[in-house]
Amino acid sequence: MVHEQPSPLGSGPGSAVSSRAALEQRISSHEAIVGIIGLGYVGLPLALTFAEKGFQVLGYDSDPEKIRWLSGGQSYIKHLGSARVSAAVANGRFHATSDPARLSEPDAVLICVPTPLTPQRQPDMAYVEKSVEQVRARLRRGQLVVLESTTYPGTTDELLRPNLEKSGLRCGVDFFLAFSPEREDPGRKDFTTTTTPKVVGGVNDVSGDLAQHLYDQIATRTIRVSSARTAEATKLVENIFRAVNIALVNELKMVYDRMGVDIWEVMDAAETKPFGFMRFNPGPGWGGHCIPLDPFYLSWKAREYGISPKFVELAGEINVGMPSFVVGKVQLALNERELPVKGSRILILGVAYKRDIDDYRESPAFEIMELLEGLGARVSYHDPHIPVVGRTRHHAGKAGMQSVPLTVEGLARHDAVVIVTDHAAVDYAMVAAHAKLIIDTRGTYPKGQANVVRA
Repeated sequence: MVHEQPSPLGSGPGSAVSSRAALEQRISSHEAIVGIIGLGYVGLPLALTFAEKGFQVLGYDSDPEKIRWLSGGQSYIKHLGSARVSAAVANGRFHATSDPARLSEPDAVLICVPTPLTPQRQPDMAYVEKSVEQVRARLRRGQLVVLESTTYPGTTDELLRPNLEKSGLRCGVDFFLAFSPEREDPGRKDFTTTTTPKVVGGVNDVSGDLAQHLYDQIATRTIRVSSARTAEATKLVENIFRAVNIALVNELKMVYDRMGVDIWEVMDAAETKPFGFMRFNPGPGWGGHCIPLDPFYLSWKAREYGISPKFVELAGEINVGMPSFVVGKVQLALNERELPVKGSRILILGVAYKRDIDDYRESPAFEIMELLEGLGARVSYHDPHIPVVGRTRHHAGKAGMQSVPLTVEGLARHDAVVIVTDHAAVDYAMVAAHAKLIIDTRGTYPKGQANVVRA
């Protein structure tokens, strides 16, 4: 069934030229309404950026609590702050809703929902599929649909296009479809949604043209690629590059640890080479919304073509195994002090997946906590950015856990402190002065400190 909701485009039936021209004009004049599905770490800054560039923005999220916060001009993402949300709401540019019926209103619908992994480490496309079905139910002529969620090459062509065409509308004629990967780095100050170059690829030329034209309005630079598949692959390459290099330094850390060589001293020295070297730091594992997921998305899709990307998969195995390495270092350090893990009180310092943000998606901290608890340890945590742990996809037992104060008395009650995330707000001098034992996974302290074990 072809949906004939009233359209501000006023295009003639079945006219690709008139649909394109009308949408181009509305984008150029900033009269186009931009819809964002998913108001999380990717969707919310994107929505605010479009609003700040003069567009009317309709933000959709299925979580009514998020809508309540945003409608009141408040941000639930700490590093974004509430000033931008409040300003966008106050000037009438940004509206948030949990009513999917309103998805017929936007001229461009940008999908920014999670693409996690199943427990078997296969792509979980449930959020994308649900979003596409909601769009299809209200799809009208002249709309542009763009997927921003990180995914495997072929998703936009193979999953979105046929689903949307079940509406009876034709891609490239009645509606337009493209992929533009999100490149958000939460908490980063030097690159923003506007100043980070935007990659765009359409499932056909007209869709790519329109998507590029839309992002040209907010980005200082857009990079047009030949297809949606190329854009999807570009995003995977960016994060797999990081995943492989993180795995490399993590493996070197374990090797050098056996040799009695300090990996951070090695990295400091190697970094002095002015060419041919790019520094990556070792850590307790990987975390966040992309790097722990993207290698497995590519591996899964590659098997469809009879290829097993061993290099990529090995990097995944190394990074997934790092929490076990950290727990092993905790065991050894306690043993040297004639303490068993069982019954020991251990403080995890930092549960965010990286420093100075409140995002704990896929953080290695939870795996470390659960492994220690499995050995009988009594585990607590302190994180200045995460007072309470909310829902976690793979660690449901940690929901509701509260951060404990970081005090001299509190440190004295713990047998060991494990630095998982090196937040700048933590008083590390105070920790070093009063903690009995510190297992440092981030190279926070200089080599040779008596109560510090580097892990």
